[in-house]
Amino acid sequence: MAAPDPRVGRLKRRPEFLAVAGTRRKHVAPGLILQVRRHDERQRPAPGEPPIRLGLTASRKVGNAVVRNRARRRLREAARQILTAHAAPGHDFVLVARAATAERPWAELVGDLIAALKRLGLWRDVSKGDASRNEVNGGPNAVTSNGGTGNGSGGGEVGA
Repeated sequence: MAAPDPRVGRLKRRPEFLAVAGTRRKHVAPGLILQVRRHDERQRPAPGEPPIRLGLTASRKVGNAVVRNRARRRLREAARQILTAHAAPGHDFVLVARAATAERPWAELVGDLIAALKRLGLWRDVSKGDASRNEVNGGPNAVTSNGGTGNGSGGGEVGA
């Protein structure tokens, strides 16, 4: 069996986002909302493009611009780690940030995405020698054993 294509395409235009939302197929979790749409004849990637497309959105309800951008960065990284290896190809995904997305612990945010894929029946298991388990625990803002964040910022509090 060939390895999945590690690239993920992007949803860029409003009609693409509306088409995904129009299927009303979604999973709501504390850290995110995952909306899914299967490719059909009307909207599908062009030949040679990735079999999975992703859109990210964060409304003003999430917070100010800084918080919204942080939430989108965290969702993008979670999608890079999980969707590329475990999502069923032939689908468009939209990740919607929620108020808790920016501050939710990394492992729980990734767990929300995994649970959403499993609940929607789009989870694919990979070989047992997969390194994704290490990626899940070492994502951005993951707390290291010394209390630091592991992202080089050195902003962790010791003894909190």
